Amino acid sequence: MTAFTDASIDELDRLAHDTDDIFNMTRSGYVLATRRTEINDIHDAIQPGLDVGLFEGPAVQQAFPALADDIRNVIHIRRGGDISGQQLGMWMLEQIREQGGRLVRGSVSAISKDERFALRVDGASDVDVVAADVVVNAAGPFVHRIAAMLGEDLPVQNIFEQKIAFEDRMGAIARDMPFSIDLDPKRLGWTADETELLASDPDLAWLTQTMPGGTHCRPEGGRNSKWVKLGWAYNHTASEPQEDLANEPLADAQFPEIVMRGAAAFVPALEPYIEGPPTRYSHYGGYYTMTDENWPLIGPMKTEGAFMVAALSGFGSMSACAAGKLVAAWVCGGELPDYARPLSAHRYADDELMTELANASSKGVL
Repeated sequence: MTAFTDASIDELDRLAHDTDDIFNMTRSGYVLATRRTEINDIHDAIQPGLDVGLFEGPAVQQAFPALADDIRNVIHIRRGGDISGQQLGMWMLEQIREQGGRLVRGSVSAISKDERFALRVDGASDVDVVAADVVVNAAGPFVHRIAAMLGEDLPVQNIFEQKIAFEDRMGAIARDMPFSIDLDPKRLGWTADETELLASDPDLAWLTQTMPGGTHCRPEGGRNSKWVKLGWAYNHTASEPQEDLANEPLADAQFPEIVMRGAAAFVPALEPYIEGPPTRYSHYGGYYTMTDENWPLIGPMKTEGAFMVAALSGFGSMSACAAGKLVAAWVCGGELPDYARPLSAHRYADDELMTELANASSKGVL
């Protein structure tokens, strides 16, 4: 996974250079923070050669003054940052059009195969069936539906996660703050009366219990923006993806307050937003399509001529360039990198690898 991600960042660096950074790539890194004093397990997980900074005790607040005073250890992964996925995608679409490709908008409702594939497309304005020699199943949370049309079953599930973005009118988050992640489980800072009230409601009592780690925040939109993004992937329940997210049963109207409380325990400057919530904000959600081990599935499917780019979970933007190059190599019979087979369905025949992945202490979900 490290080699796969490094390859994708290499490609992003190249594209940023070639396009005069059309997709606003930043390089402020990732901060992993904890209140624990003993972090040998985290040290052991750091890959050799990874460009990281380690901060302990008073050095944490000197280097990252926005973090809570009780943070004891920070790992700063320097080769990380942010991109505009929308801008990158639009630029790539233009490259496809320049090579003679075209975009057909519609819903694939059936796939049959004789000598070639025939994909029935509903809702398209100028085509009913698309003929193809090769199919790449890159349908995000709907990859299992496309696979089923080919008579296959993929070992993936969809986990609905939410985020908020808001205008930081108080300047709580510095524009050069790294993508900062609180690794520690926590209880939300309710008053005694609030705790009693929540505990008395069976549907809300979980809010008084210990919540998992992974609260994260970062500036959004570049140096000239005032927007901030907060996230917390605490949902672990799978659901069937909805075309209209308003019908998603796990969408939670209370999420903005929950994530703000969690983030304020990590970045205290956010605390005023608990009592006086942002007036301009966006609450949205989407699906993390995952395998149990949280590794992607990139490569051939069982059906000859069918390939997949699936289960990119919460790391899709970061790994997209490598994922695209990898599936292209599978399709075209090109040279495959060392990580190709472990990131394909071939890994399920490797009992030793699968046992190691099953026993991993963390799946890296953010």
